[in-house]
Amino acid sequence: MSTEIVELFKRYYTDLMAVDLCHLDQLYDENVHFKDPIHEIRGLASLQDYFMDLCGNVKECRFEFLDILQSDNTAYIKWNMHYRHPKLQGGQLLTLKGVSQIQFDQRITYHEDVYDVGAMIYEHLPLMGLATKAIKKRLMVS
Repeated sequence: MSTEIVELFKRYYTDLMAVDLCHLDQLYDENVHFKDPIHEIRGLASLQDYFMDLCGNVKECRFEFLDILQSDNTAYIKWNMHYRHPKLQGGQLLTLKGVSQIQFDQRITYHEDVYDVGAMIYEHLPLMGLATKAIKKRLMVS
């Protein structure tokens, strides 16, 4: 069962824009707990709303899966997210590295995404981008 859930997860996220959000209940439990650096969401209905908003704002969002570490009811999935947002870098295709941890029984009950918010958003905004890159560069030198 664990391999099937992970494969279904990968199919859903290969091209998030192509997912029929009415069928998220095939992947996620009714009481799912979702976290990322910006959001914390509880419940399938709230998760569906989150994805509807996300898909309404981006022009492209697809995942390239790099590595998976899996046990009976938990998986860690390393990925690159390729996305286009009209307000970031003039709508150019951007790439973000991250990792998802999912826990599951019959469906996913917990999903946490870990990634660098600065690399996702701030570095691509005109003034904040310069400041974020300068801070990162300074931290690396020190």
